[in-house]
Amino acid sequence: MSTVNRQDKSSARPERGGGMFAVTVSFRIHPERMAAFLPLMIENARASRDLEPGCRQFDICRDGGEIFLYEIYDDRRAFDAHLASAHYRTFDVAVADMVVEKTVRFYEEVIR
Repeated sequence: MSTVNRQDKSSARPERGGGMFAVTVSFRIHPERMAAFLPLMIENARASRDLEPGCRQFDICRDGGEIFLYEIYDDRRAFDAHLASAHYRTFDVAVADMVVEKTVRFYEEVIR
């Protein structure tokens, strides 16, 4: 039997991310291409979470024609491995003509 010591989160100090690396991506998608884009995006996120040991979180948010991604990786190397993965490269080529605009931001530290 194992015991878990849980801290009261109301008084807990924020935890430093221990080197975790965050990426946000905002896409504006051609309205007529959203129905084709979403399944490809969902599959890319699923493959990233399931196949990449350094991918800790990959959330997809949608508001009309805008898609917002929130991704957490162990470090920059894990994100670079994501960019080199076959599933990402396939996704990137498949959606290139569906995207009106894409903005990527990096965050060197995750505080929880």
